[in-house]
This record gives sequence, C-alpha cells and structure tokens, in this order.
Amino acid sequence: MNAVSHTPARRRTLTLAGVATGIALVVATPLMASAHVHVDPGEVAAGSSQTLTFSSSHGCDGSPTTAFVVDIPEGVTSVAPVIDGAYSISRVLGSDGIATQVTYTALAPIEDGLKATMSMAVLFEEATANTDIAFPVTQLCEEGENAWIEVAEDGADSHDLDSPAPVVSVGELAQESSHDHDDAADQESAEGAEHTDDEHADDEHNDHADAEDAGAETESGSSLAIAALWLGIGGLAAGLAGLIVAIVRTRPSKS
Repeated sequence: MNAVSHTPARRRTLTLAGVATGIALVVATPLMASAHVHVDPGEVAAGSSQTLTFSSSHGCDGSPTTAFVVDIPEGVTSVAPVIDGAYSISRVLGSDGIATQVTYTALAPIEDGLKATMSMAVLFEEATANTDIAFPVTQLCEEGENAWIEVAEDGADSHDLDSPAPVVSVGELAQESSHDHDDAADQESAEGAEHTDDEHADDEHNDHADAEDAGAETESGSSLAIAALWLGIGGLAAGLAGLIVAIVRTRPSKS
C-alpha cells in the first residue's frame, strides 16, 4: 500500500482552507439566525389600534426580494395597509370585508442587504388579551422564496425555529390599563386634596391665632392710649391749677 504524502505547500493549503471554512461557518451562523422578518411594536394592548411595521434586510439566499405576503390572523378585526411609494398593495378580503391577506409587491426588486419595511394599522379584539398573535409572512424573491410561518409551541423557544413568523404579544385591555392609570391618578388627587385640606385647616388655625393675637395687641394698645389720655388731661388740669394759683399770688393786695 502506498502511503499518501503531503508536501509542506499542500499542508499549508489544506490548513488555510480549513481556517477559511471555519470562519465562514462562524460568520454565517449569526447571519442565518438573524435572517427573518421582524415586527414592531412587539407588544400591544388588547382592544387597541396599532400600526405594525414589518421589516427585513435580506433576500432569498442572496436573491433580490420582489414581494411580501402577510397573512392576517384571527383576532384582528381591522386592517388598513399604509400606502408606501416602494410597493403596490393588494388585499384578499373576507366575507366581513376585513383583509385576510395583504401583499406588498416591490416596484423594483429589493437587493439583499437593503432594509425593507411594510406597515399596516390593525385593531386587536378584546378576546386576544394575554395571548401571542403570529403574522405569517411569505417572502418572494427573483429566485426562490422564504416562508416565515413557523410558530413555537408552548414552552418552546422561537429562536430555535428555522423560519419563525413575526409574533405580537397582546397584553391587558387598553381600557383596563387606562382605568388603572385613572384610579392611580384619582388616588393621588384625593391624597393631594386631603393634604391641601389639612394645609387649609392649619392656615385657618394660624389665621385665627394671629387674629386673636392682633386683637389682644389692639386691646392692649387701646388701654395704653386711654391711660395716656387721662394722664395728659390730669397733667393739663394740674398745670391750669398752678397757673391760677400763681396769678392769684401775684395780684397786689388792697390796703
């Protein structure tokens, strides 16, 4: 059996090829993990109208994107696509007139690596409170397509899916959230009013005390003024009496 021998140059070539392959895998892994369609906002309130924006920055294995097809799930009772100059928009309507599917067709193919966005105003019915609502999206390209339609089962991680659908978490009813806020505001107002009443009571008590002090000072001042007046009158009377006595003494006596 002949042994296979490698020259130093060949070994260097194989080594470099292995390193390049490893680097390619390291770089490709996060790119594949991030290659999906996003939706913003990811959290909304039930019973509220929201404008959802779907976005993608990749094609189909590098092929330019030509259209995005968004399936409208149950629980959404109103759909109004936002007009965008980059797309022509078509809809499939249900028997109730609500769109069940919206297609955004690019007026010009969108190159891989460019970010594309599509928006629609939707209304989540109250029954969707505390649930996750998936919006399956099919990305059509010049060559091939990507179906972002997978939904994680309960307890599973959506990051483990190969083609996850954009998901919106629907929270409590918008009215309940508003009521909670109003109740908190009312409580703060009541506490503020009580605090204000206490301040008013303190102010009234202080004003009454000040009035009593002022009255006492006025009475004291009046008493002093009266006493000073009587002393002045007494002094005047004493002066007049002294003047009369002096006049009488200085008159010449009749002999």
